[in-house]
Amino acid sequence: MSRSKTEDESGQRAIAISRYVLSGSSNTIDVRTLHDTVAVESPLEIRIVFGDGEKRKDRSLSITMRTPGDDESLAAGFLLSEGIINSADEIEGFETCGTIPAGESISNQLRVNLAAGYAVDISRFQRHFYTTSSCGVCGKASLDAVEAQNVKEILDDGVTVDPQIVLKMPNLLQAKQSIFGNTGGIHAAALMKNDAQVLGIAEDVGRHNAVDKLIGRCLIQRQSPSLKQSVLAVSGRASFELVQKAVVAQIPVMVAVGAPSSLAIDLANRFGLTLIGFNSGQKFNVYSHPDRVVRN
Repeated sequence: MSRSKTEDESGQRAIAISRYVLSGSSNTIDVRTLHDTVAVESPLEIRIVFGDGEKRKDRSLSITMRTPGDDESLAAGFLLSEGIINSADEIEGFETCGTIPAGESISNQLRVNLAAGYAVDISRFQRHFYTTSSCGVCGKASLDAVEAQNVKEILDDGVTVDPQIVLKMPNLLQAKQSIFGNTGGIHAAALMKNDAQVLGIAEDVGRHNAVDKLIGRCLIQRQSPSLKQSVLAVSGRASFELVQKAVVAQIPVMVAVGAPSSLAIDLANRFGLTLIGFNSGQKFNVYSHPDRVVRN
């Protein structure tokens, strides 16, 4: 099936489907031919170029299944959350590479050129990252692995959030989603102020990709300080990988619609993140550092 550039870059695709509907009155099944909209899922290979002069190296770093669009932000957020870079100053630029697959309209390879002379530990590439759209970076579920990145505890941020504001966040997040309303098959992450003002939003078939895009966009636009005064709202559960990304970015509060895992709670407790889960708009649970939840 051919894919238009507009469809690929919007993260959506129209397809023909057959819908089977049970008729309650006659207990028969009607079949209807309809057009539906689905979320696009496509692989992206992230490569990095590093070193000096003739000794510059080009290495494949990660293959992730993502929703096309905002790939540069996705790559930057991934590099930051994995501890490969620490700031936007260490990124020289981006370029698409490789061939465009048949039927695709955009490249599935992105090269990140790191600043000349920036040192990268080549031994870290002994394990090739492979990321699916659902599970995040596999094999990293370890608090020690996060501590090895020299991640700092979140301290002295001064951020508090009113419970009434927390309860509004799921509806605000859904209202800002452009792809979810059409497809129903996409995750979202948003940065909000503690008054619920939405600073930015990203969508992707992978929940961890949405967070990487959001963080990476702030990094590229040199707005990283805003992360430290924001609340991260996510549409799904609070996995270890998502909490890890919030901690690395020094975001003090994370609010999830779904459940947190035990390791996510342990990580939030250790690094000073206020973790909120099961936010239905009517109630929520606070799993770590409740001192930031303050009634006004």
